Amino acid sequence: MIIDAKDLIAGRMGAFVAKQLLLGETVDIVNAEKAVISGRKNVVFAKYEHKVERGTPRKGPFWPRMPHMMLKRIIRGMLPFKQAKGRVAYKRLKCYIGTPKQFEGQKQEELKQYHKSTLSQARYVTIGQISEFMRQ
Repeated sequence: MIIDAKDLIAGRMGAFVAKQLLLGETVDIVNAEKAVISGRKNVVFAKYEHKVERGTPRKGPFWPRMPHMMLKRIIRGMLPFKQAKGRVAYKRLKCYIGTPKQFEGQKQEELKQYHKSTLSQARYVTIGQISEFMRQ
């Protein structure tokens, strides 16, 4: 299954993807940097800044700063990762920045029910913008 994450709400899409992974499906997500997280820009940035800064640099918790790895981490939180079935399911997930050449001609799933237009207010931030903020 190939999913184009452009303008999809990351949490809602992540719950769907986690369910598919647990059912044994292999999922490839393209355009991970264009997925959105709802909320005001400053609130979302503060939340992710807190996630990165808490703990210690040597012991963690470790949060990625690249957009495709951030999306993978969001989905990992929806899997039973400490159990064997969750780790096996997580290995079937691949996220990409942009669209790789191997997926250009193939059919991609359209998840219209998770599109950003379903939000009640147009307040959202893309994962790419969060990534840029965290790498500064």
